Amino acid sequence: MVCVRLRFAVRPISTVLGVAAAWMLLSSASASGAGDEAPSAGAAVVRRLQPTQYQNIISDVFGSDIVASGNFEPPVRQDGLLALGATSASITASGFKQYDATAQNVAKQVTDEQHRTALVPCTPASPKMRDDKCASVFLDSVGTLLFRRPLSPAQLGGYVKVAGDSADKLQDFYKGVERSLNLMLISPDFLFIRDVVEPDRKSRGQFRIDSYSLAARLSFLFWNTSPDNQLLLAASKGRLQTPRGLAREVDRLISSPRLASGVRAFFSDMYGFEEFETLAKDASIYPKFAAKLVEDAKEQTLRTIVDHIVVRDADYRDLFTTRRTFLTPQLAALYQVAVNPNPTNDFANGVPAQWVPYEYPEGDPRVGLFTQAGFAALHSHPGRSSPTLRGKAIRELFLCQKVPPPPPNVDFAVVQDTNNPVHRTARDRVQAHLGSPVCAGCHKITDPIGLALENFDSDGAFRIKENQVDIDTSGKLNGVRFADAAGLARTIHDSPALTSCVVSRLYSFAVGKAADAKETGTLRQFQANFAKQGYRLPQLMRSVAMSEAFQRAPGAVTGIEIAQK
Repeated sequence: MVCVRLRFAVRPISTVLGVAAAWMLLSSASASGAGDEAPSAGAAVVRRLQPTQYQNIISDVFGSDIVASGNFEPPVRQDGLLALGATSASITASGFKQYDATAQNVAKQVTDEQHRTALVPCTPASPKMRDDKCASVFLDSVGTLLFRRPLSPAQLGGYVKVAGDSADKLQDFYKGVERSLNLMLISPDFLFIRDVVEPDRKSRGQFRIDSYSLAARLSFLFWNTSPDNQLLLAASKGRLQTPRGLAREVDRLISSPRLASGVRAFFSDMYGFEEFETLAKDASIYPKFAAKLVEDAKEQTLRTIVDHIVVRDADYRDLFTTRRTFLTPQLAALYQVAVNPNPTNDFANGVPAQWVPYEYPEGDPRVGLFTQAGFAALHSHPGRSSPTLRGKAIRELFLCQKVPPPPPNVDFAVVQDTNNPVHRTARDRVQAHLGSPVCAGCHKITDPIGLALENFDSDGAFRIKENQVDIDTSGKLNGVRFADAAGLARTIHDSPALTSCVVSRLYSFAVGKAADAKETGTLRQFQANFAKQGYRLPQLMRSVAMSEAFQRAPGAVTGIEIAQK
């Protein structure tokens, strides 16, 4: 096995790849001259494609009927985002096998008799022989889209040779093209988003990312996929390096309906929605909470976000106080409200969509994201609610405030005993738990917030009593007292930490690294602009994309290191 390491000035990233992929990496680096770039003080950002990005790209390049399914290795969460963990995520040997299996399947679909006429833009002289000219036309066009930049002559020549040699051996032109496409889909040039840097002509001694890297940053931020042909054309003409040209493309990306994909990706990451993949409840206690309800709970929050931020371009803070949402019959039954199925032609997998818009009346206890099943269920235990988990989630995910982990050997018996005859409510149990000095510090910053949501059980259903005792939902945050979930929502809405958190997370998500101390001023400027723009997230995204910080390169690749294992 070959282990290929990209060596950076500060942060290394390692990938364990098959021989074919390693060869493609070396071929690409040699052709692009990556190993000859001047070193600098920082580290160039390299990010592994996330599963939804992989699937989006395949759909965009080859069509939605090409299926790209696979259980890819997830990145770890780093500095609050999976997008940052992706900069240091490796591909293990077993992970590479999954990528290769998926690539083989995709390449086979693209070149099969059902799809080849539409997807291969030329006809070979003979379907049983090599045709380097036709293979070059196809591989050059798809390679540019997959690699997010034009292929070098050496790269293209290598892929055309593989296609031709395979066609000769198998006596099948399309099998040869299939083999080369397979190699493209396991190449690091596809699987990793790499910032290529160049000297910044406006700032001597500084570096910026090149036009194609900038195009990729823009497209993944706004659409969560690779750049389209129009964006790549703008990059090739140097238009993205001018304020006017950059603004034109940024505004085009924002005005597209595909902005919803970028918004969904960002908030899925910021709000930790990967946890839905393992969310489960005790069926004996919550029989309604089946797999379909888990899916609906996640989708409800995402639809609420997209409607609020993309469709209505509303104040970000109002997500926590809005009474507007979307429901399915399953969620309506859980929430005990009546809705009629959606009669529109919004289809998903051939089944009419059941989502309908719904607005809770004034005075209803459900208000904002925290009272939706997606939050209430995700931050609870399988058999009981948890003010501690909910308070921790609000602090860390929404306010960017770190909560220390519990000390070792903590006795949770009192908190877990929901049938305790003395401590009958969650408030009573956590108060008893606070008797331990080692626990009190953390619980004092989580529980007063989480207890405001105790009217919502572990599955998100509403209740006013626990063990026949009235639930007390009063609490306080930063000295501000509130009586219930609606009061908590208003307090969060007005907290400066809410908006500063989303600003810092969005910037990190966009550039692939956490902001450092030198960028404090940049973040403050983003925050000031965000406030002036009425806390509208698309405008914040625009501010980030138009900033020098977004275009700046912290460093450069300094070489390639190869080790045999």
